[in-house]
Amino acid sequence: MCKDCGCSLTAHEHTHTHADGTTHTHSHEHGEDLQNHEHFHHSHDGVVHSHNGGENPHTHGFNPALKDEKTVNVITKILSKNDEQAKNNRAWLDENKILCLNLMSSPGSGKTTLLETTIKSGKFKIGVVEGDLETNKDADRIVKAGAEAHQITTGQSCHLDAFMVHEGLHHLPLENLDLVFVENVGNLVCPASYDVGSHLNVVLLSTPEGSDKVAKYPVMFRAADLVVITKISLGKYFDFNIQNVIDDVHKLNPKADVIALDSVSGEGVEKWLKYLEYKKEFR
Repeated sequence: MCKDCGCSLTAHEHTHTHADGTTHTHSHEHGEDLQNHEHFHHSHDGVVHSHNGGENPHTHGFNPALKDEKTVNVITKILSKNDEQAKNNRAWLDENKILCLNLMSSPGSGKTTLLETTIKSGKFKIGVVEGDLETNKDADRIVKAGAEAHQITTGQSCHLDAFMVHEGLHHLPLENLDLVFVENVGNLVCPASYDVGSHLNVVLLSTPEGSDKVAKYPVMFRAADLVVITKISLGKYFDFNIQNVIDDVHKLNPKADVIALDSVSGEGVEKWLKYLEYKKEFR
């Protein structure tokens, strides 16, 4: 279950093969204890009600399961295991002298387009772990642009975790790469809670989304090392104030950098590329 939104997570396992030919299977559960609950509860004005007989649980404006002590313990256990795997991912990337960036945003903010532009710049050897609920469409775009990619289809999970990224890394030629991007599932809430083993968190916000999103989704922007404002050529068509976004970001997260760009027109892209060069050299 996600710490922030309360979505269900299920147990799964994956197998990978190392370069020396040894094969390992990793099994980990996401909220297995929650699966064993007979039913959930909800409350109206402090009065708790339960549903028996397999009826679908429902809530009214909040997720009551997050207030259950057992649920909190399960979530803590999940995040602890995830954080341990994230450290292993980061160590593996460090061994290969690779800078890894976790791209997070709402669907349609321009993550894949920014990656295509970055790849076509020719400045870096890039690998991408793609995360989507379904299809290989984004991975296909990355490969067509000229980079290595591995698609993770999560089914129902609204974010990638460190175990999924670990699997994806085994499908990339790390010895030949400078940068690895994790293109997380399009979601402005849950991905912020899961360390995937990256060195930097990059949050994209497109001008059509509106300049109020930083204040409305603070968890995501607090987790950001860099905020990229995208599609700025469309700013004249929307009520979007870049300075307000910058001010809101720095109120929440004074250490975060902010870059405004347009991946299609090329405006501001050079600042993004220089940022990557700097972080790659001095990380």
